[in-house]
Amino acid sequence: MRRLHFHPCGNFKESYYQELTIFETDFGRLWLVVGLVLLFLVIPFMSNPFILYILNIIGIYSIAAVGLNLLIGYTGQISLGHGAFFGVGAYTAAILANRVNMPFALSIPAAGVMTAAVGIIFGLPSARLKHLYLLIATLAGQKIIEYVLVQWESLTGGAAGISIIGATLFGIDLGNDRTFFYVIYACFVFLTWVAANLVRTRYGRAFIAIRDNDRAAEGMGIPLFPYKLLSFAVSSFYTGVAGGLYAYYIMSITPEPFDLWLSIVFIAMIIIGGLGNIPGSVFGAVFIVILEEVLSHATEYLLNIGPTSGIAITIAPLREFVFGLAIVLFVIFEPKGLAEVWRIVKSGFRLWPFSY
Repeated sequence: MRRLHFHPCGNFKESYYQELTIFETDFGRLWLVVGLVLLFLVIPFMSNPFILYILNIIGIYSIAAVGLNLLIGYTGQISLGHGAFFGVGAYTAAILANRVNMPFALSIPAAGVMTAAVGIIFGLPSARLKHLYLLIATLAGQKIIEYVLVQWESLTGGAAGISIIGATLFGIDLGNDRTFFYVIYACFVFLTWVAANLVRTRYGRAFIAIRDNDRAAEGMGIPLFPYKLLSFAVSSFYTGVAGGLYAYYIMSITPEPFDLWLSIVFIAMIIIGGLGNIPGSVFGAVFIVILEEVLSHATEYLLNIGPTSGIAITIAPLREFVFGLAIVLFVIFEPKGLAEVWRIVKSGFRLWPFSY
């Protein structure tokens, strides 16, 4: 009979299999079950519509952030085009829903596959380019996709965008925040589980080897270009699925949200959350979404107060400054992001009362 492990007092791993486990102890597995119960059975019924909206946006952005972290954090391939890839997924789902009448359960994976194909195309320069040069190439992809979304009016509707009729899944109407919450977080849990297991496979280890030293990885027999394209494809698939969910949730999309700023927001999520860390992607998405809401409500509050309306007009354009400042502060004081803070907190509880 298997012994349960709840409180390790040392490192007693005897095989690589033990080293690659997602949870070191059964205590972590227990809390995973508790977290899933709270997520699906408690939180949706204790939250008002505004909180549900924030949670749904966090869930959608978390999926995209996990995908981007696989590319940047695990493979070391810098991309500044995932805001546009998010838009490709959103428009693909909207077009399939409106013009082909494709059901929700098929249009979301199709949006991911289409975005993965686009990601592969814009990942082709990774065969020759690295670092800043690859960043510029993906920036070019961002601008090209933005131009296509605006100018190809017969397909995308141009600046007017596309409206989507409410989705249904297995006969269940997804037209309210609570039912869509279950769809978003079911996709989030599944895709996060896939990502966590992907980095444990030989593909994930190849990604990490390429990130750490691509020449050494190539010397060990890892074909760089195919793995880089695979990383772009997987990352873009995640972003496309997130974009498709966003389109169905918002129900009306235009090209404006899928600009360069959104790409910067995604990068801020994984830097603040923690590069090369799956939970860090989620921490970063939570931090950024809440920060945006705080800034938005602070500006709105100041605008409604007569003496401070002038201050609010001055503060409103400083969102970019606040985001940049947050990134700089995390890079200087906590380069491993919120995931490292969480690891330290867990270690403190694990060693308590002997941690001080």
